[in-house]
Amino acid sequence: MSKNGAGGALKAARGMQDWAGGPARDLASLERTLIGVMEQFSFEPVRLPHLESVALFKRGVGEATDIVEKEMFLIQPRQEDSREQLALRPEGTASCVRALLEQGLLFNQQQRVYYSGSMFRYERPQKGRYREFYQLGAEAFGYAGADLDAELLALAARCWQLLGISERVSLQLNNIGSAEDRRGFGAALVDFLMPRAEGLDADSRRRLDSNPLRILDSKSPDTQAILAGAPRLAEFVNEDSRSHFAQLTELLAALGIEYTVNERLVRGLDYYNNTVFEWVTEDLGAQGTICAGGRYDGLVAQLGGRPTPAAGFAMGLERVLLLCAAQQIYPGADPVDAYLCVVGDAHRGHALAQAQALREALPGLRLRCHLGGGKLDKQLKRANACGAAVALILGDAEVSQAVMQYKPLRGGEASQLALDGVIAALARDVLEGR
Repeated sequence: MSKNGAGGALKAARGMQDWAGGPARDLASLERTLIGVMEQFSFEPVRLPHLESVALFKRGVGEATDIVEKEMFLIQPRQEDSREQLALRPEGTASCVRALLEQGLLFNQQQRVYYSGSMFRYERPQKGRYREFYQLGAEAFGYAGADLDAELLALAARCWQLLGISERVSLQLNNIGSAEDRRGFGAALVDFLMPRAEGLDADSRRRLDSNPLRILDSKSPDTQAILAGAPRLAEFVNEDSRSHFAQLTELLAALGIEYTVNERLVRGLDYYNNTVFEWVTEDLGAQGTICAGGRYDGLVAQLGGRPTPAAGFAMGLERVLLLCAAQQIYPGADPVDAYLCVVGDAHRGHALAQAQALREALPGLRLRCHLGGGKLDKQLKRANACGAAVALILGDAEVSQAVMQYKPLRGGEASQLALDGVIAALARDVLEGR
């Protein structure tokens, strides 16, 4: 019987995971931090549907890519809708381009947008690689210069700095030139590899006919040994692409952003050109890429719009959280700053009103008002258990004197304070130290 069979306990589908408690707080806090950086750099939000036409990804991502060939979750439509095949979105860039085109936001305009949410790929689940996974992406349109590439990398670097993981990530860059450059290189690569095909891994042999550049990404030591003598992509890149890349490296030097040129870095999506990059870490084993992207100047036209220069990236949020956890960094704070204890059923209404007054006065305060009654000692145990720094106590004496007992739970003396005093103390003791 399957794990979700009749009578058995229902569980999440394979490759999907639940988020609750501390992990959910960490994910939400991480998203808030990253979105804050996006907005610092003047990127605006865009919301994208989870379902898209399969045709979008065939045209945008590429029919010969792993994503389209074997990783998409296809949706079986009802008979009356059978003319359009749908898929759960496997990535965000093509969806973003489609949405902005459909809304008329790209013609003769510059756009800087970000999105966050679930993506779906059918692959073998493992740590850091799930069938439903979360990404935060940034995309910019209408900027042809290398200064956009540099600013996107500076944005990502700022995220690592705020999270405290800058020392654990490194930047890899490559210049993959134009589609025409890659076709020329691909033909030369196939000519080199065909006589050596027996020594390649199975995936690489398959890619000889469909997507030879992806062979450069092979994790097989035998394949990599063969590639050591192969033609180099850099030898086929046109002069304009070389100039663009040289400008980018100069800008990164001015920003103090260190990088390594990795000539085997090609990315797995067909729409990229010129700059491609990955932020990688050695702390997560095989799932070491936490952020990746590049330039895709031809994608807008490929999806039906006018030629529009563009670039962007996506971060894998689960992998960023794993890297934070490896450094004992947990982005999600305790969910409660202050816990309002209520002694006596007659004071519940007064307590709720006081809690509302505190929330209005201190919008950043995370305040939990005790519900359901009970003895004070049990309420204080709950306050400690949920991580509150301060307990506020309302009983007969406090209500009659129009005060609250202000009780620090991490050391300090308790005191009786009027509402204004409680507001000032919480601002000083809790919010200023956050």
